[in-house]
Amino acid sequence: MKLMPIRYCSDVAASARFYRALGLDGGPVSRPGEWAELPAATGMLALHHAGGESPAGSCELAFECDEPLEAVADRLRAAGFTPDGVVDESFGRSLRVADPDGVWVQVNEHDRDLYT
Repeated sequence: MKLMPIRYCSDVAASARFYRALGLDGGPVSRPGEWAELPAATGMLALHHAGGESPAGSCELAFECDEPLEAVADRLRAAGFTPDGVVDESFGRSLRVADPDGVWVQVNEHDRDLYT
C-alpha cells in the first residue's frame, strides 16, 4: 500500500503550485481540476477541492492499494473492524473504515484512466 493523505483546499491549482514549490513533483490532475496528485519519494499528497463535510484545511488519511479491496475488507473484519462496503467512485473503487478513535480512513483502488 502507498500512503496518500488527502488535503482539502479551497483552490487546488494554488495549493498544487505551493506544494510543488515546496519540493513535491507534479502529477495527474483531474479534468475538472478538483483533484491533483503530487508524488513524493515515499508516497503521494493528494489535493481535493474542499466542500461539504471536508472543509478547507482538513486532511484525511488515505491509502492506495494494489490488491482487491474485498481482501482488505476481509482482513479488517477478521481483526474486528467494520468497513463500509466497496463503492465505485470517479477514480476507481474505494472503501472507508473507522479507526479505533472513530476517524475515517479511506482505501482506494485507482484507475487513472477514469480521471486524468
